[in-house]
Amino acid sequence: MQRVEITGSSIKRINKEGALPVQTLTQDDIAKTGATNVADLIQALPAMQGFIPASSSVNGGGAGVETASIHGIGSGYTLVLLNGRRIAKSAIANNDYAVNLASIPLSAVERVEILTDGASALYGSDAIAGVVNFILKKNSTETVISGNYNSPLKSGGKSYNVGISKGFGDLDKDGYNVLLAYSHDEQASLNANQRSFSNSGIVPFSVGGQNYALYQLSSNTAPAGVTVLDNNNNATQFSPDFLKNGVCSTNTFLSGKYCKYNYAATVELIPKSTRDSFVVSSNWKLNSDTTLFGEAMLSKYSIFPQYAPPAQPLNLPVNGALYTKYVTPYLAQLGIDPANVSSASIGLRLFDTGGRKDEYRTDALHLAFGVDGNAFGWDYNASYTHSQNRTYDNALGGYASNNTFTSIVNSGAYDPFQPPGSSVAILAPAVLHQTLDQATSKLDILNAHASHDFFKLPGGTSQIGIGVEATKESHTDSPSAILQGPNALQPTYTDTIIGGGSGSLPFSANRMNYGTFAELLLPVVKNLDVTGALRYDSYDAAKNNNTFDSAGNPLGASTEGNSSSKATYKISARWQPVDSLLVRGSYGTGFKAPTLAQITSPITFTGNTAGSYACPFSSPDPRAAGCQGVTQYDVLQGGNPNTGSTGLKPETSKQSTIGFRLEPIRNLSIGFDFWQVSIKNQISVLQEAIAFGNPQTYSNLFTLFNDPISGSPTVAFSEVPINLASAKYQGIDWDHSFKTKTPIGDMSLQWTGTYMLKAQQDFPGTGIQSSLGKYGADQNVVFRVISRLAASWKQSDTWTHTLIANYRSGYHDETFLASDATVRIVNPDGSYGAFVSMPNHNVASYTTFDWQTKLTVKKGFEITAGIKNLFARTPPLSLIIAGGGNQVGYDARYTDPLGRQLYLVGSYKF
Repeated sequence: MQRVEITGSSIKRINKEGALPVQTLTQDDIAKTGATNVADLIQALPAMQGFIPASSSVNGGGAGVETASIHGIGSGYTLVLLNGRRIAKSAIANNDYAVNLASIPLSAVERVEILTDGASALYGSDAIAGVVNFILKKNSTETVISGNYNSPLKSGGKSYNVGISKGFGDLDKDGYNVLLAYSHDEQASLNANQRSFSNSGIVPFSVGGQNYALYQLSSNTAPAGVTVLDNNNNATQFSPDFLKNGVCSTNTFLSGKYCKYNYAATVELIPKSTRDSFVVSSNWKLNSDTTLFGEAMLSKYSIFPQYAPPAQPLNLPVNGALYTKYVTPYLAQLGIDPANVSSASIGLRLFDTGGRKDEYRTDALHLAFGVDGNAFGWDYNASYTHSQNRTYDNALGGYASNNTFTSIVNSGAYDPFQPPGSSVAILAPAVLHQTLDQATSKLDILNAHASHDFFKLPGGTSQIGIGVEATKESHTDSPSAILQGPNALQPTYTDTIIGGGSGSLPFSANRMNYGTFAELLLPVVKNLDVTGALRYDSYDAAKNNNTFDSAGNPLGASTEGNSSSKATYKISARWQPVDSLLVRGSYGTGFKAPTLAQITSPITFTGNTAGSYACPFSSPDPRAAGCQGVTQYDVLQGGNPNTGSTGLKPETSKQSTIGFRLEPIRNLSIGFDFWQVSIKNQISVLQEAIAFGNPQTYSNLFTLFNDPISGSPTVAFSEVPINLASAKYQGIDWDHSFKTKTPIGDMSLQWTGTYMLKAQQDFPGTGIQSSLGKYGADQNVVFRVISRLAASWKQSDTWTHTLIANYRSGYHDETFLASDATVRIVNPDGSYGAFVSMPNHNVASYTTFDWQTKLTVKKGFEITAGIKNLFARTPPLSLIIAGGGNQVGYDARYTDPLGRQLYLVGSYKF
């Protein structure tokens, strides 16, 4: 039998159930899911939790990135490979810890192998939670044309993809094979106002028989509202438009005499996206023992998230024309003495610049070539890989130039109190249409590994695998002038963005790392195999060509962070006492190196602390010069460039699994795997309350800083990553299957799932925090149970039917205090009462069913029709207002807003 290399091992062996829990999704398995892209396929697996979905790009920090995350440990702890080789990570600074799944075309994937156990001893950093390995199609001479169309029964969210591949040459007969594949995918947007559960910031619900409402409206509205302050600092809010017409404008709700903006209705639940991909795979046989190979994947992925128009408060001079026209006539009606007015301001939503819309474009290039062969009894592989990920953030609407907008306002041409839509042409010159940011992540890898029979043992011949690799990784970020704003690099520049961030700085960093490993497979006795693996990695310190001090002044090139080295190991065993029982287990160590962005991202001023604190220092500490009493102090964010004890060290881990697979009768397989992972020196950002409560312990996180707004010195807290927490995760995975023949056809049943036992982090000063079965302090939920049950009926060689049940357990929702002003009580007459605490809302469990029927018209020609969410289950209510994207009424990370969907898939091979 042909030997193959299995994910999680460097030794080529006969493919069989091994010592490690590896789940393989074949093309048939992928087709049964109805998934239209890689992210949907992977994120729907029961073992996946804690990933970034497409919905998080809607003002949620996703920035066009979609990731994998095994067991809720986090995307940065799951290693994603392409044909067993690393891929460049996302170039987005905040998401540079993970591979963007959106850049991988599903139509080019032959199979997916998922290792749900740590694999740092083979692959190095990032594989603490496990590995997802995408194996692309190769060595085929067929022409394959495929297409997929998905349409929800309700409006919005349609999608389709088409693909074609063609192979030339048979590797065994002709000595070569070249496979070309192209695919195009499109996803239409789904807007919040197209679904009843998400179209309003006021969401009614009940707990214990009492009616409440999630109340998420904005005082920055359109037409503009007014806040008037009297000489005693008493505030009166009103909307001139309401007082004039007696009704509120479109997409606003009346609160008192103020029409507040319903921003929730303006966001997208699913953004529009497009993907074009081209894959080339080639193999040339030099002789019977040596094959040259080359592969290339190019993809262009664009996602177009849109959310509410910018909020823009403005000062309203009491002696100006707008005040005279829109405030003075209503003062008597409001009971306000004009002589007692001290100031006025406008709460404005820039409706006429449009909803804020970005194009996050990712251009991915992955090249690999090398040699695969056998010499002197050694199976060997040597390769060079170049992988890069280039991202662009293009502003398409909504965002505006502050300078141009201010000029328009000062000219008197723009009237913020006019109906929405009446000033589009007036504000058009201020709307930005440009690239805001461009970033690139690159990997260059030289790799060589080999395996060989070693020595005889009672159970057979042992095997050894060895390997070495050298990697250069680089990361550059080039924000535009307006994204940077006024700084030392452009001292005469004055403009900033309305509706977006400012203060970004460029960086360009790289580092080298080297690794070597050895793996030994020992068939101790006939039914017992033991495998040991050992790896050593060395990381250089980062070299950054653009460094800055805390005030943003350029310092030139510098070496930042620490160099580090780490040895990891893994021991696994496979015992099969009888043919019907397999027992397996493993224990190993792992590590995760800090990312380049965690070290080299420039430190920038981002605002103030959320809470007010007493000054943490006193004389003679020089930082006492920045004391301002009890107040909100400045916050700085960025990487941690420090060296020595205050610099970042690799995170370390221990992980273990023990499980079994039992086949008590023919065609019945029962499998369980108990796993656990513990992490130390976890890189995190310290909570501000802990830092201000323990200023001596965390003294290095405070600095004397010149506030850019007031121009005076103050104390600033640095929210930079440090080795802070420890974490523990624990759970049970299961994978059961049953097959039988009946008079009406072949029946099969597969049940997979994960039961989480532990998901907790321990932060100094706060103790253990858990997100298991509840919305946690990290703004995530780890579900207690996720499972998938698939029943298939192969009626004949022509017809196959599949019914799938998908389940997620319920959890405790985000909680609120009355002071959060988020949940209001609903009075018996339907009016809204005071803001109240809401500590006891629970999100219901979520179960959906999918149906699929496949028709094999003739050999090579298949048509599949299916229904997703057969019973049109709507997402359960969640009160979440932080974490994920900008959606309201449900948590878009964990449920599907599309509702019932019909899809049709066709595939023709010839």
